[in-house]
Amino acid sequence: MLKPAYPIYTARLILRPYRREDLDDLHVIQSDPAVARYLYWEPRDRASTSADLDLKLSESAIDEVGDRLSLAVVWRAVDRLVGVVTLRWLSHEDGTGEIGYVFHPGFGGRGLATEGASAILRLGFKAPIDGGLGLHRVIGRLDARNVSSARLLERLGLRCEAHFVENEFVKGEWTDEVVYAILHREWNQRRDRGPSGPTNGRR
Repeated sequence: MLKPAYPIYTARLILRPYRREDLDDLHVIQSDPAVARYLYWEPRDRASTSADLDLKLSESAIDEVGDRLSLAVVWRAVDRLVGVVTLRWLSHEDGTGEIGYVFHPGFGGRGLATEGASAILRLGFKAPIDGGLGLHRVIGRLDARNVSSARLLERLGLRCEAHFVENEFVKGEWTDEVVYAILHREWNQRRDRGPSGPTNGRR
């Protein structure tokens, strides 16, 4: 079970549960064709964004396997929502979770997505007594064409473990899927060495 103490602060960001007043900023992100290009959904109209926000409003904690944590990422310098990070609990027996992230491309090149994704990865691996989920392994999945998302996962220390060729039919075409992963001990080793760089993805 995971119910973080909010808000969560990083060097430049605030991670918190979504609010109804986030609709405008969220719609700017979800209506952008560049954002939706490698995702399962097409650019969203305002009604579709509102429906997705309704779902996100209920995803502020993980109570059981299958639940997803969805957090708004606010850049403090501009006091604006710039992205979303997610953590889904996939298996209790295997101690596995999955991270995801979607960020406004207009704020790219500043390391904000890496900083936000690193914070959600930390929630996955930290022990429950320290406010985390205590996972053994975390994965990230993406469209193989999404090179920028792959580079983000690599910056977080995840390695490419699988490349599935034309395994999904998405938006009228066969697409390849790539799976990245990192173990808890590997995350610990990277943390002990200190940050290696500045503190988007299909799912």
